[in-house]
Amino acid sequence: MVTARQLAFDLPVRPALGRSDYFVSPTNKLALAQIDTWPAWPEGRMALAGPAGSGKTHLAHVWAAEAGARILHVDDLDGLSLEAVAGDANFVLEDADGVAGRGGRQEVLFHLCNHLRANGGSLLLTAREAPGEWGLTLPDLESRLRVAGVAWLTPPDDALLAAVLVKLFADRQVEVAPELIRYLVPRMDRSIAAAESLVAALDRRALELKRPVNVYLASEFLRAGDGAG
Repeated sequence: MVTARQLAFDLPVRPALGRSDYFVSPTNKLALAQIDTWPAWPEGRMALAGPAGSGKTHLAHVWAAEAGARILHVDDLDGLSLEAVAGDANFVLEDADGVAGRGGRQEVLFHLCNHLRANGGSLLLTAREAPGEWGLTLPDLESRLRVAGVAWLTPPDDALLAAVLVKLFADRQVEVAPELIRYLVPRMDRSIAAAESLVAALDRRALELKRPVNVYLASEFLRAGDGAG
């Protein structure tokens, strides 16, 4: 028998990834400004680099919505044919540094770069490092990506973490008081990925215990060692 609690756990979470939901702070202001120079990127390419949880995916979605870009993950390069993308002018390639050590993927990315250049398209690549640090082994691809600009994201500051926590709770339709956000920010790991995990865990714990998400629940959760930074 499926319980109400199980049904609640199965409800989809629909994250808001539009520009109006993108919070600007000193840790991402410069990267956003560089992304906003499109379509004047060098050779139509820009790399968006930063550690895991720094917000690359959200910013990439912001640009994709404005540019009408198709979003690919690096795994999608396996077996991708240019015929399948011929009608698309702009692309995001997520986790693009995953082409390292994969000659086939590098070949496909090289041809995609050429396709976009010939058709006036643009390419945004997200990765943890700049293309020069990916360990590319295909010289032609390395030369194509060498000219790309690099927009850097750094780990979020307190203001950005607070805004992200509020957004993540809102994505789950969970109303929280400001004191909960003030309590969590100094006690959590400094990344957006950590914020996502913490919000999901607190939401699940609240459902399990049939209690509201508040400071009392969070303090019990963190004292138990389930989500401390």
